[in-house]
Amino acid sequence: MTATPPVFLDVDGSSIAVRHTAGTTPGIVWLGGYKSDMLGTKAETLSDWAAGEGRAFLRHDYSGHGESGGAFADGTISKWLSQSLAVFRHFTRGKQILVGSSMGAWIALRMVQELRKAGDNNVAGLVLLAPAPDFTVELVEPVLTEAQKHDLAEKGFFEEPSDYSSEPYIYTRALIEDGRNNRVMAGPIDTHCPVHILQGLADPDVPASHALKLVGLLPADDVTLSLIPDGDHRLSRPQDLDMLVRTVDAMARRGN
Repeated sequence: MTATPPVFLDVDGSSIAVRHTAGTTPGIVWLGGYKSDMLGTKAETLSDWAAGEGRAFLRHDYSGHGESGGAFADGTISKWLSQSLAVFRHFTRGKQILVGSSMGAWIALRMVQELRKAGDNNVAGLVLLAPAPDFTVELVEPVLTEAQKHDLAEKGFFEEPSDYSSEPYIYTRALIEDGRNNRVMAGPIDTHCPVHILQGLADPDVPASHALKLVGLLPADDVTLSLIPDGDHRLSRPQDLDMLVRTVDAMARRGN
């Protein structure tokens, strides 16, 4: 099945590809991971489920990702956050559930902070998969090799082979420096909404200890952590997708 063409929203000169289906609220807002796009298995699965439920569904590609314009290497958390907020404000009405995968979980947590700062209390819940908030500070910087530090200083970036793409991951000095300015795990995180985290125990990229640390910073009475013993970082097996749909469905019913 060919996906319907996206519409494009100009955000600070970047052409951001968006797919939006109107429907009931709370709507679902998908936030993808680093170097992923909005036509991935999890996003497509949620799109099909939302269509069947008649529920609003929104997704977009960050600049340098998927069908959006811009260069991947020019991206930072601040830039991708700004784009996500612009898409959210332009396309959504009423209560929404943010579903963030990997880096998308970081974007989701920052979105809640920025939306509440602006007086927008329309986030009804968060579903975070293999969440990687603060990954530049917590997961990348502590294990940089001397060669990678040299590349960052001299070239402004370093490359690393990817298990998920034929192209290497690029980590820029700008991304890492900007990551420090977007930290959410430096103290308690008040989301003002329920949070459900899905984390695989066989995740080679984001260790379960990172999810546990995140849980410790969230208001404990409104947080659910589901650990998947053999789950990897993608969480895209049929049983993982089924769990994702059930989790989002339960959160949506709670938000009705």
